[in-house]
Amino acid sequence: LYAFTAVSCTMFNRLSTAKEGVFQMQIAAAAFVSNLTVIIGGRVYPSEVKVKEKKHDKKNGDTTPGKDDKMGNSESEVETFRIAANIPGKNKAIFLLTYEELLQRRLGKYEHVTSVRPLQLVSKLSVEVTILEHSGITGLEVLPLRNAKNTATSKPTAPISTVIQQNKTTCKVTFRPSLVQQARIATNGILGDFVVRYDVERELGIGDFQVLNGYFVHYFAPKDLPAVRKNIVFVIDTSASMVGTKIRQTKEALFTILKDLRPQDHFNFVSFSSKIKVWQPGQLVPVTPNNIRDAKKFIYLLNPSRGTNIDGAIQSGSSLLSDYLASDKSAQNSVSLIIFLTDGRPTVGVTQSPSILSNTKGAVQEKFCIFTIGIGNDVDYRLLEHMALENCGVMRRINEESDANVMLKGFYDEIGTPLLSNIQVGYTEDAVQYVTQNFFTNYFNGSEIVVAGKLMDQNTDSLHVQITASNSDKSIMLESEVPVKEKEREAEQVIKALDNTAVEKDYIERLWGFMSIKETLKSRMRSTGSKQREELSEKATNLSLNYHFLSPLTSMVLEKPDVQMDGVTEEVPEPSEETYREKPQSLHRSTEQPGSTGKKSGKKMLTFSKTSADGDPHFVVDFPLNKIAVCFNINGEPGDILRLVSDHKNSGVTANGKLIGTPAPVNSHKKQRTYFSTITIMVNKPRRSYIEITPRKVILDGRDRMVLPCDKTLAVESDGLAVSIAGKSNITVTVQGSISFVILLHQYKNPAPYQKDHLGFYIANSKGLSHDSHGLLGQFLYQDVNLIHLLVNDTNAMMSESLQDGTQGHSEPLTPSTALKIKDRLVPVVKKQRKIYSGQHRVDCWFVKNNAAKLIDGTYKDYVVSHLFDTNTSNAL
Repeated sequence: LYAFTAVSCTMFNRLSTAKEGVFQMQIAAAAFVSNLTVIIGGRVYPSEVKVKEKKHDKKNGDTTPGKDDKMGNSESEVETFRIAANIPGKNKAIFLLTYEELLQRRLGKYEHVTSVRPLQLVSKLSVEVTILEHSGITGLEVLPLRNAKNTATSKPTAPISTVIQQNKTTCKVTFRPSLVQQARIATNGILGDFVVRYDVERELGIGDFQVLNGYFVHYFAPKDLPAVRKNIVFVIDTSASMVGTKIRQTKEALFTILKDLRPQDHFNFVSFSSKIKVWQPGQLVPVTPNNIRDAKKFIYLLNPSRGTNIDGAIQSGSSLLSDYLASDKSAQNSVSLIIFLTDGRPTVGVTQSPSILSNTKGAVQEKFCIFTIGIGNDVDYRLLEHMALENCGVMRRINEESDANVMLKGFYDEIGTPLLSNIQVGYTEDAVQYVTQNFFTNYFNGSEIVVAGKLMDQNTDSLHVQITASNSDKSIMLESEVPVKEKEREAEQVIKALDNTAVEKDYIERLWGFMSIKETLKSRMRSTGSKQREELSEKATNLSLNYHFLSPLTSMVLEKPDVQMDGVTEEVPEPSEETYREKPQSLHRSTEQPGSTGKKSGKKMLTFSKTSADGDPHFVVDFPLNKIAVCFNINGEPGDILRLVSDHKNSGVTANGKLIGTPAPVNSHKKQRTYFSTITIMVNKPRRSYIEITPRKVILDGRDRMVLPCDKTLAVESDGLAVSIAGKSNITVTVQGSISFVILLHQYKNPAPYQKDHLGFYIANSKGLSHDSHGLLGQFLYQDVNLIHLLVNDTNAMMSESLQDGTQGHSEPLTPSTALKIKDRLVPVVKKQRKIYSGQHRVDCWFVKNNAAKLIDGTYKDYVVSHLFDTNTSNAL
């Protein structure tokens, strides 16, 4: 069903001087913004959709590589539409936003979601959802306010102040919480998603057909059919990053899914990390009590470790299905699919996305479908989306903070009951044109098939519709004559019941335009030739312009003197008002998680890096190939100078940090705290240079000696060495374009006794550092590590698990533990979370105690050097 959402936000500036107001709205990633109007001081600024210019977009920080291809069908993903405007003193601004979307039917229900996140308590907050159907509305319910951490509930209760008015074909739901009621939900104004869920009564036979102004839409959602037998292979990521909650929740979901398999189904499991493991090699097995029992054992013993061989896993799963389909003729009448789950990017075997996609397509050969699921923030979602799209599947995203058990089981429920395959929807020849996709590989119970198009003759009286499909070994044909004039009168009656707005009066044509753009963008993503890609781009762009849609190929601009619009934090200091007056700014959207404050920053955006030494000092080391992070503390003495990075013999770069001490807070287990008061970076190539950084100044001693203040924003560059200062925020030091360090400034206006201005050290780019790099951080840059599950006996002796062969090799009671294997050392670790970048980011890491004993080469004292500018490597480990 097609939905229009209109948002109105009024902001008052009660000050006598101009102040920036920020309006942002989270919308479904699959939606298209169709209008934006801003009213400031009584002046109206309408929007205009234009062709997106790559050069313009880059200049304004508009896109990351590949965003033009972003389809926005990652179902748990939302995008934040954001606009900032200068509001004159004692005045107001009104922001009017409209977006449109085709609601997807899942598990027999539609869901309309409205984000209610004003970011503060507001005096007037109102949500109104109006549903109008010419067929009856059934099963309507309003769910509790939903956020990223609360996606499901066992007792659905409508939010406080919700009012429902409903009859057979119409429904109006209102949500108007008072200030007190808002505060009971959330004091920060982030209330969550207001969700209305419902379905409609359905006609038997060919389904529901609607006609208006020469365009038609056809909804087909049969039910009460026998389920088709399915052949399914689960391909599950068991790399090191799945350790902990992810693998536990995945196992719980798989145990539940096993119970839901039908007796006629056949199945198998493939687990993958650096190596591939097949539960039942060379076959798919039927659903029997013994097979279910053995499958549960296999799932229970899944043990995350090492890297991620995505290509090998897909090839193994595809071979299982292909061989099975070739050997069992009865399987030709069933539905075959792979469910592929991962939480990371390919690190082992074939790692290039084009090669993986090509190999996958060659292995599948259109014999079955691949459904992909990504967990967390480190996934190559573009790869998963391409893989699903090219092989008749869909991709889903599970947010890091979501319950993977619930989300994975919910996704399986959507595709677990196939009712039809090879569905072809046809209409009277030469009676329709510009028809959207009308062939579908599978139809799953509770979903919906939607086809839209244009009538060749608006005055035609009837249209012949024919649907053919397969159900197991049976062929199904449905035929009917649709009374076009009667259907158009029904649609016109629906329009009369709506408010007199121009948008809804051509809703079927706009639905057709929406679907046509989405399908063209998908074809563009699948295209291999540049000429075909250009033709599809032009078609999608023209449709977007015609229907005023903000799509991946268009931008939206306002004719405005004092308004800046963007979708991501600016990567350069905020432009002056004069800059705004020169030309319209590009409007775009960004994928932000629910709950973000959306505060605009004039500070330079940093390259995100986990590998760092910050705070007291807390060290974090990122191992991207293994998809894990390790953290440790160094409890040094005030005055100690620590070797952080040492690569003087190769790249010519060395970095040291000096500790300063403060008394510990009251009731702290420590006697004192230590922080970095000074960071020095020595560069030996192409010219010897020294950089000394304190919280107040930067001294650059190279060809010339310069003293730069830390409270000003400026940049200098000489002989391949660049220093960029974002005033009162951070300093970036770049060497030869391939080595970058970011030093964070921690300054206090009114420090407590245990607080002193200090620095944080982050390795933003280490490509130019050699494999021989050392130091407390440098030694890990090219190191390989693995997480190992251990069993620890009462005498603290550790032994590796021997679950796979069923032996334990020790008679004393054992308790589970985890260790990190680095080089030939086994280091006990525990799961922790660290805050980095002044608390703006959190990192899940494995913590090593006792000054990183066994993790680092040697001991902490081996990294204490004689002075800040020491580059001596004679004592290097």
